Amino acid sequence: MQQISQPPTSPDFVQNPYPFYARARGKGDLVWWTDYDLPCATTYVAVNAFLRDRRFGREIPSEMRPAIPRRLAPFYDIEAHSMLELDPPRHTRLRALVLRAFTSRRIKSLAPDIAELAQGLLAALPPDGCNLLESYCQPLPVRVIARLLGVPEEMAPDLLRWSNAMVAMYQARRDIRDEENAIQAAREFAGFMRKHIDMRRKTPADDLITHLISAEENGEKLSTDELISTCILLLNAGHEATVHSLGNAIKLLLETGTPIAALAPESIDRSVEECLRFDPPLHMFNRIAKEDVVAFGHPFKRGDQVACLLASANRDSAAFANAEAFDPARTIKANTSFGGGAHFCVGAPLARLELSIALPALFLHFPELRLTTPPHYANIYHFHGLGTLDVAY
Repeated sequence: MQQISQPPTSPDFVQNPYPFYARARGKGDLVWWTDYDLPCATTYVAVNAFLRDRRFGREIPSEMRPAIPRRLAPFYDIEAHSMLELDPPRHTRLRALVLRAFTSRRIKSLAPDIAELAQGLLAALPPDGCNLLESYCQPLPVRVIARLLGVPEEMAPDLLRWSNAMVAMYQARRDIRDEENAIQAAREFAGFMRKHIDMRRKTPADDLITHLISAEENGEKLSTDELISTCILLLNAGHEATVHSLGNAIKLLLETGTPIAALAPESIDRSVEECLRFDPPLHMFNRIAKEDVVAFGHPFKRGDQVACLLASANRDSAAFANAEAFDPARTIKANTSFGGGAHFCVGAPLARLELSIALPALFLHFPELRLTTPPHYANIYHFHGLGTLDVAY
């Protein structure tokens, strides 16, 4: 396996990681990223294989788990019940219960709410220009997920603050201040959710929290701790990925001068999928060997990790013709932006729906929309999203 080096926090990489991915793919399906001291799957074939290989999961074997420092316990107590970090049988049970409540019918029913929220936010924008990221891309998804769960919409600023603080624990630039913020956010978030779940047990409503409380699989229901972790996961993942996806897509459409016809009803699905393929919100997702196994010529020991470079797979010319070009008319083909296999993102349909409504709403409302300063990506790898998006209209 060939080695490759690239600090994930270096400014050039943060702004454009794709040349590094191209170099990595040129070295093979698997490369050793020295900065992470990990093997990384680089190609479409390899990434999909690891995402779907049941010999790899998300849990570190129990005998290999490092001790969690006491001060970090509030954060990892929530992670301990998150289906994103679990393998079967717990993952299977939790996912089945969530999908009983998080149905496609329920997601589709949110379309009028998403359109109403988008129009309200657009109407409230300053007359000349703004930072679209904080005025449109951030508040829309968090309000949508708040409505879906049945959390008071006025809590959106707190939900956004808690989510940002907790998600920072997964970033390459994480430091002691990020950890302290995440711990405080975890305490406040869990405390709020516990009270809200208790209220919903006494006063059910037609919202996702109530449906999660009542969902049952083989006679089992979610415990309160599982409910708290699941709601926090849905809020964090459901808003974080969509914020980045929406911001990246707007930047991409403006920089490429994509015509408004690409956002018409008959074209929007292809355009959304191409935006997700070309510049996705999550670039790395790790898998852990559950047993000794050889994959792509490399011997993995039980507990060894492999990083799946999702964004690299999406630019693999062996899978996508002219892969380095943005083509909103491209025929839809499954990409890796939402993962794959057992941990495929349960919120993918909601994210796609939000993008398919929010993008046309924006460009129809502001047909003269333009960038006023070059957009810059934030230093948040493994995620990939903008820090600001300054526009005029």
